[in-house]
Amino acid sequence: MKWQAAAVILGILTSTVSLARAAECAADKALFKGNGRSVAVSVEIADDQEERARGLMFRRDLQPDTGMLFIYETPQRVAFWMRNTPIPLDMIFIDARGRVRHVHPMARPLDETSIPGATPGDPSPERLMVLEVPGGDAARLGITPGMVLAHPRLPQSMAERPCG
Repeated sequence: MKWQAAAVILGILTSTVSLARAAECAADKALFKGNGRSVAVSVEIADDQEERARGLMFRRDLQPDTGMLFIYETPQRVAFWMRNTPIPLDMIFIDARGRVRHVHPMARPLDETSIPGATPGDPSPERLMVLEVPGGDAARLGITPGMVLAHPRLPQSMAERPCG
């Protein structure tokens, strides 16, 4: 009888954790965990070729704790530039498991220099997502390589921090 009660309690706890994770996972929120902290950023999604090509071009401002999450169909090598983007941005490059692999801080406005999504020598340079936030926000929020993203658009079967 005691083991049945323990099983019921364990089931309730597991369901509670699953519900809490599902509640924190939302398409309009990028939730990063790691280094003893949790960081949420409100996001717009750019998930087709046209939206990704336009990105944050011509935007005159971007509020703190907000950004644009670029989502690709499959992991791939990516590079960004700042053409027609008049505000500085931090670029956070994320692999298919949700791990932050590279952060490029303070990309210069209007600069057409290519910004690669991986550092030289990265053994797995393919990225599934890139988050652009206002310049300086990655450091202010403490988003660093190694942190893990929870988001419903990650392949949940391989996500380091699945939603459900």
